[in-house]
Amino acid sequence: MVLPPIMQSCSNIQISDDVKSYLDHFEVNASMLQKVIATAMSKGGDYADLFFEHNISNSLGLEDGKVNRAYSNIDYGVGIRVLKGDQTGFAYSESVAINDMINAARMAASIANNAGDFDSKETTEKIPADYYRISRKWEDVSVGEKVPYVQKINDNVFRLDEKVVKVNVSLNDETAYVLFYNSEGRLSYDYRPLVSFQVGCTMNRDGQIENSYTGRSFRKGFEWVTDELTDELAREAIDRTNILFDATKPRAGEMPVVMGAGGSGILLHEAIGHTFEADFNRKGTSIFSDKMGKKVAENFVNIIDDGTLLNNRGSINIDDEGNEVRKTYLVKDGILNSYIHDRISSNHYGIESTGNGRRQSFRYVPLPRMRSTYMEVGPHTREEIIENVNYGVYVDTFSNGQVQIGAGDFTFFVKSGYLIENGKLTQPIKDINIIGNGPRALADITMAASDYLIDNSTWMCGKGGQSVPVTCGLPTVLVKKLTVGGMNS
Repeated sequence: MVLPPIMQSCSNIQISDDVKSYLDHFEVNASMLQKVIATAMSKGGDYADLFFEHNISNSLGLEDGKVNRAYSNIDYGVGIRVLKGDQTGFAYSESVAINDMINAARMAASIANNAGDFDSKETTEKIPADYYRISRKWEDVSVGEKVPYVQKINDNVFRLDEKVVKVNVSLNDETAYVLFYNSEGRLSYDYRPLVSFQVGCTMNRDGQIENSYTGRSFRKGFEWVTDELTDELAREAIDRTNILFDATKPRAGEMPVVMGAGGSGILLHEAIGHTFEADFNRKGTSIFSDKMGKKVAENFVNIIDDGTLLNNRGSINIDDEGNEVRKTYLVKDGILNSYIHDRISSNHYGIESTGNGRRQSFRYVPLPRMRSTYMEVGPHTREEIIENVNYGVYVDTFSNGQVQIGAGDFTFFVKSGYLIENGKLTQPIKDINIIGNGPRALADITMAASDYLIDNSTWMCGKGGQSVPVTCGLPTVLVKKLTVGGMNS
């Protein structure tokens, strides 16, 4: 049998045992990868990559006092992408047999139409970072080991308050094995655990029904699930629901808004983060597309998108384009410092990728996406900020939000908070919308405290039909003026 030169050239590739284990996991070898890449590049593409993924997910659910639902899912395949300029050809295959991958590569290659010889690059291994260290893999944990923790949360919530009438609990875990190879010869891999625990609580007080929720999510193993965690989640679910019984709504209109530390980071995510994503700026659709290097906030404002936080839900050891991830200052000392980049946008701007190329699965192309987006500490105290407000709202628990990229207008839903009157927190508030404009809100952050906090909840970010896990964080900040939807709105 005579092998093509491209396959012969792979016979002496030196790879580590770690890479070999991932090649064996997907039942491929270096020669097969180069052959598929050569096919993807056969019509004159500028670049091509292969993204292999094996995802194992499990879910347990409790309702009406019992664990009554469970499911598992396995997803497996490879996505093949070809770039020609800023145009993308893409195909995927649920089979990694060589003929099936070659057929998918031919489809992706059709984005280009100038057939030519592809000069195969020497394969180089990219060793990934190690931002999620675990003791016990989820695929080694039985359903029977998980059930007692789910049941214990239910029992704790009912035990803590006689007003509880209903509890919902879900424990979701997943493991993703990723193998990456591109036309530049880069070969890398990642093992990605993810777990989330969510609790919903419904209570009845004299016929008044209220409900709330809480949750945690990390890239951790089964060792994270403890009795202490179940106690913490149960208490928090009770506290978040109880506060709603005496809550009201503020007057509707423009007013100062104090964003509490932690989950208020949704302000950064919706109002600012999406408009910093480089694809929107490259195309000129973001309101920040002409503001690079310009002052956009007070000098104490430093906003970061970070993929390197240990065990964080938004962290990744490599991005989905095989790049090293990093801590990126989007705003530095009030100046717009960087956009959020993937390969296409970083090539467009002539800079290195920030490691933000992310995709939902092998079935999707990567896009510039946030990871953990947060603001560093400021020079004030939480007490000083609240005392500075005569009438406004303090908000700290949120459910969702959205943004119109072009204009920068955003809205998000506040589950609970407090009214601020004469510099003091007074009446609890609930179920209001906050509406504003991203650049204006950023410029209107007039105070920031030193109590920065990451919200380790179960945040998901949607964009382009894809969802990826993220986190957000914020110290307590004062936004001079936002529109609050309350009474008479």
